[in-house]
Amino acid sequence: MLQTVKVNKKYFTKLDLSKVPSPCYVIDTNVLEDNLKIFNKLKTDTNVKILLALKAFSLKHLFPIISDALDGVCASGLNEAKLGKKYFGGLISTYSPAFKSSEFSKIMKYSHHITFNSISQINKYKKLCIDKKIDIGIRINPLYSEVEVSKYNSSNLSSRLGIHINQLDKLDFNNITGIHFHSLCEQNFDTLENTWNKIWPYLKNIVKNLKWINLGGGHHITRSDYNLNKLTKFLLDLKTKTNCQIILEPGEAIVFQSGILVGEILDYIRGDNNKIPNIGITDISPVCHMPDVIEAPYRPLLMNEPTKGKKVILGGPSCLAGDIIGEYNFLNNPKIGDKIVFLDQAHYTLVKTNFFNGINHPEIVLWNSSNNDLKVIKSFDFKDFEKRN
Repeated sequence: MLQTVKVNKKYFTKLDLSKVPSPCYVIDTNVLEDNLKIFNKLKTDTNVKILLALKAFSLKHLFPIISDALDGVCASGLNEAKLGKKYFGGLISTYSPAFKSSEFSKIMKYSHHITFNSISQINKYKKLCIDKKIDIGIRINPLYSEVEVSKYNSSNLSSRLGIHINQLDKLDFNNITGIHFHSLCEQNFDTLENTWNKIWPYLKNIVKNLKWINLGGGHHITRSDYNLNKLTKFLLDLKTKTNCQIILEPGEAIVFQSGILVGEILDYIRGDNNKIPNIGITDISPVCHMPDVIEAPYRPLLMNEPTKGKKVILGGPSCLAGDIIGEYNFLNNPKIGDKIVFLDQAHYTLVKTNFFNGINHPEIVLWNSSNNDLKVIKSFDFKDFEKRN
């Protein structure tokens, strides 16, 4: 199970839950802006470029705020590249494990950098990129990772993501201007440094041909225990050593702690304390509203959960037997209509929601914790479900 990252419990304590619909995602724009200040300082101190990873968060309503602080987006294909070009601007860096021929001309239209996953993909599309003056990058697999959950380890021997670093001598770097690697997942600075130390011996003889090095995502830069001083020094040294533009593409760290998912207890089934657990059925479906609970899997943090108490299994309203959020402690047995709140639910939730069982997506609410301004920016109904099918 993926370890749940601790968050600062001071956030969202002043939100009046009676004023928000259920279920809904609530994003505190103040927390988002605090995160962006950290990235803005990092950019000022190091002159790196920082891109928003759209695969983690792509709520275009907040792009004006985020684009003021960051340099562009990284996209995973045509639709994300088009979204970034239309609503965000700046540098559009696109990577995919494999590009479709039928989409590639449009991908070039919206991208400044295109990063390829293999020698064969470079050979297939290289001339087109050169003709359009698009920077060509290659993703490398460092064959080194400190990610313990295999599903999130993109740098093992059997990974489909990137050319193995010991195969770089088979590439013609006359037309390749950038290197990209992404092998971190919710990690601190030391992991980045350890990974770079494994990569550098392979790059030092080819770096003279490069214009940029993309360090990928997974850097938990806005976490309170992240070593920003070490990262700053590392980035400055890296720029001097390589003479390249250094790029970071975090997604989760940009919206870390800024969002919650609010729901309510629809029904409560009392167990017998020994054999049958207490069960709370909620209007939050992990299958539909936070799939990583099942896919990762992980146990999301419940606001105000005591360390001990009455144990209750919380589950969703779908017909899937495994639509279970997890087991939680309550001071008192929940009642029908009680609100519940799961913390740190902005990233990898809104981008993954689905209409399984015809269950509506949660509404999306922006909240300014300074002046208590609440605004519902998106609601869903039958028309959205109908269009999906």
